[in-house]
Amino acid sequence: MEMDTADLIARARSGDHDAFRDLVQVHSRELQVHCYRILGSLQDAEDALQETLVSAWRSLGEFGERSSLRTWLYKIATNRCLSMLRADSRRPRTAATLPEAALPEPTGAGDAPPWLEPYPDVLLDHLVDQRPGPEARYESTEAISLAFITALQLLPPRQRAALVLRDVLGYHAAEAAQILDTTQESVQSALKRARATVDTHLTDGRKPTPHPDTAAEQRIVARLTDALERADLDALINLLVADVKISMPPAMLEYRGIETARRLYAAVTFRPGHSYRAVPTRANGQPAIALYLADPHAALHRAYCLLVITPADDHDHIAAITSFTPDVMARFALPRTLPEPEV
Repeated sequence: MEMDTADLIARARSGDHDAFRDLVQVHSRELQVHCYRILGSLQDAEDALQETLVSAWRSLGEFGERSSLRTWLYKIATNRCLSMLRADSRRPRTAATLPEAALPEPTGAGDAPPWLEPYPDVLLDHLVDQRPGPEARYESTEAISLAFITALQLLPPRQRAALVLRDVLGYHAAEAAQILDTTQESVQSALKRARATVDTHLTDGRKPTPHPDTAAEQRIVARLTDALERADLDALINLLVADVKISMPPAMLEYRGIETARRLYAAVTFRPGHSYRAVPTRANGQPAIALYLADPHAALHRAYCLLVITPADDHDHIAAITSFTPDVMARFALPRTLPEPEV
């Protein structure tokens, strides 16, 4: 243990709040991402992080040198998340329905849970120097993608935690067992079942491109922005792969295929009198667009939805679009309204 860390621990144990803040702040962002992976909701992850830090402050006297401070914090955070999942009181019990009366028939029930929220890329900036352990199976870009986060939500809580600890963070089986207060055999059993579910979902679903924010992605975003702002439905449809997947949490609906997408966007997005402005952003390591709808009674556009885009393997088309309600946009430091541009 480094002398500076040991000194901060000693001062924090004596009641020095500033020392405790300095001790844990280097880990705070990665702990929040960890909680987000397990919980699927940024709001829940923020709550879990705060409860983790409170618990760490209160129990700092129990921390020994059997593990690193980082591992000890991950143990608290993981078990805090598992407790929240057991309580389940924060989560929607049923999927929301969309207000649009003219929605076409969906192709099926979506796998994105009602509580799924996007994670702003700006919050990932401080994780650049974090390196997973030797047991990790997933690259950092894939382990934050919407497809991966959605797949995790399909797992029972302890399977979810085991997979994140082993395959994302790269902890050894013994370390994961210590964090989860269980045996290595139990961790390995949970991990085997979790891998089967997640691998099946990711094979059927869409993976993110390995090199995000490339010129190809920027072209896709520019073309999509242009299609939306010009209300050009054909231009939008030409961007989509044949088996495009469209989902819109909290409504657990799924639309697949170009013709279904055409009917959906004609009914919901490109309605008579609708006019949009689009603002590029990024979420979950993927390109995203904040869409604003013109107010017919005022010279401004109001927040309408956030579209998170999964590019296709050819980098020229869109494989999936996940549409989130406008209440998530504040977490991206996006305004609720946009004034009319000056002519």
